[in-house]
Amino acid sequence: MNLVYADSDGNVYDHPDLLALGRSGDMVVEIMEDELIPLPEGATLVSLPSTRPVCMDPKTGEMKAMDGSFAAVGALLPQGFTRLLLPGYVKKDRSAVLPLFGYTAVVWKEDGFYVAARQSDDPYRWNPVNCDPDLLEQQVSDRLDKYPENRLYKHLSKCALEYECLTASNTFLNRWEGAVPVSYSCNAGCFGCISEQPEDSGFVAPQTRMNFKPTVEEIVQVMLEQLTSPDSIISFGQGCEGEPSTQAALIIPAIREVRRITDMGYININTNAGLTDFIRGIVDAGLDMMRVSTISALDEHYNAYYKPRRYTLANVEKSLKYASDKGVLTSINYLIFPGVTDREEEIEAMIGFVRRTGLKLIQLRNLNIDPEAYLNIIPSPQGEILGMKQMIEIFQEELPDVAIGSYSHTPEGLRKKRVLDRSGGTP
Repeated sequence: MNLVYADSDGNVYDHPDLLALGRSGDMVVEIMEDELIPLPEGATLVSLPSTRPVCMDPKTGEMKAMDGSFAAVGALLPQGFTRLLLPGYVKKDRSAVLPLFGYTAVVWKEDGFYVAARQSDDPYRWNPVNCDPDLLEQQVSDRLDKYPENRLYKHLSKCALEYECLTASNTFLNRWEGAVPVSYSCNAGCFGCISEQPEDSGFVAPQTRMNFKPTVEEIVQVMLEQLTSPDSIISFGQGCEGEPSTQAALIIPAIREVRRITDMGYININTNAGLTDFIRGIVDAGLDMMRVSTISALDEHYNAYYKPRRYTLANVEKSLKYASDKGVLTSINYLIFPGVTDREEEIEAMIGFVRRTGLKLIQLRNLNIDPEAYLNIIPSPQGEILGMKQMIEIFQEELPDVAIGSYSHTPEGLRKKRVLDRSGGTP
């Protein structure tokens, strides 16, 4: 498990003598063989700016930071893969802030690159290599010609072609899960928001939030174009918008109009679920699926990251339970971080949360954040840190009727995944 590092020009090397180390929270740890898988297709190696790699001398067992101008290297994993450890590094400048990505520990073995990760879902649909750029460009052009006045399609065209957002791309390719963003405002001030950051945050938002209020007609056009097959999904709540339920006054009539015309496919919302009354209205209008973003089932941790405005984690729980009781397929978009999510108290709290709300799916999503900045705002650990691998195994044992994956599934897709998971097959 040799150290992987980069020079100042971005060239990546493996060290012939030094061993790679990982990080769990703020602790540098050894990487175990059973934590490694080959670098997945669609993964990207990146250098961590203003860092030094931390490694081990196998002769002495000494852990040390590598000398010189070299930087640590991490892997950015595609959908379907859950990281188990962060790269081993120290910052040259403690005030430097890393770009908002989910860095995963990477090593070199005799036959190639390996990462400290686990496959949690079938990556095919969310692998960028399965999105033909020429076909996408043509489909975007055709859709804009068909709906020249629809501002949502103009907005999504930038998401698809410039940001290479696969959900936006699916909207033009008429496949799988497509996007229908609706909100320019939010009722939370997420510490790691990818579409809007305060000027003094130190972070650079990697994409631009939408800045207009669509009409019900524009929303319905996008929804109807996507919902043309039994397994199609159209989703409110994208990375390029705020909280979709703040626009319940648009979403509710749009859902009703779409369901008046067709019963095809599934209508989903990705939400923080804090606005319980609005969520109830959206559910009652005909919602099929709901994915709720959370980072913890503990109030202090949740509040430190989301900075909720006029709602609490209790509201989130009420919204989830209401939706589940009404037959909506509910899941959580669980933002995970090695050394934090796998704390004893976090695991215990999440198991209780899942049981109380009737969740059907936990979507493990690697948190894109600067590790030091994140660790500085959240509570200190209260119990043992069990490790990400053991955490997942505990969830599987304690929540046997809840699927563990990485992205949204239709009810039929979820049923197939459960069967595959129980048989021990590859997700």
